[in-house]
Amino acid sequence: MAQGKKLKAAYEKIDRASQYSLEEAIKIVKDSAAATFDETVEISMNLGIDPRHSDQMVRGVVAMPHGTGKTMRVAVFARDDKAEEAKAAGADIIGAEDLADEIQNGRLDFDRVIATPDMMGVVGRLGKILGTKGLMPNPKLGTVTPNVGEAVAAAKAGEVQYRAEKAGIVHAGIGKVSFGEDKLRENAAAFIDAVAKARPSGAKGVFIRKINVSSTMGAGVPVDPAQAS
Repeated sequence: MAQGKKLKAAYEKIDRASQYSLEEAIKIVKDSAAATFDETVEISMNLGIDPRHSDQMVRGVVAMPHGTGKTMRVAVFARDDKAEEAKAAGADIIGAEDLADEIQNGRLDFDRVIATPDMMGVVGRLGKILGTKGLMPNPKLGTVTPNVGEAVAAAKAGEVQYRAEKAGIVHAGIGKVSFGEDKLRENAAAFIDAVAKARPSGAKGVFIRKINVSSTMGAGVPVDPAQAS
């Protein structure tokens, strides 16, 4: 009940008929956050696409300038020297066929999966498990790569993957409420810019239709796409 009252109070501070600059929206989100934990600040973007068509799919990766505040657990499929490279870069879980067996038996205590190209024969058998969780390594996202050390370091530093959902929405965590306003704004701007540059060839008309920012337990604040930088 208390949380419901806090959320209602947060909504009362927002003019839903208006759109705010990114800077104003971030300030409102921070000022309205009332949870007892350090909430994640999230951004969502409604795009003018139909992801059911291959030429309108939006997917990519962006490095947040100030990280996300989330501890990223990284699993790596690699052998020998590449396994050592991954370990040195801070990978949490490293393996080959043994790791595949563990995943088939229910192990999913990781947030990102990276694999060297020679391991994809093993990883491919996990498609039904990793694919449904959005964890399947993909060369377009830099998670199938011989440079596993760089990929692990990037994931640990706050690299964010995004993919349009069925309704044409992309979303991501851009930091924590405890972050300074400038850091949150710069992270949000980096995400918006990355999505804008990922506009697919099949997209027609207005590409970025709506933008909202919110905290985990807070109200969404509408952002004017023309002032989203």
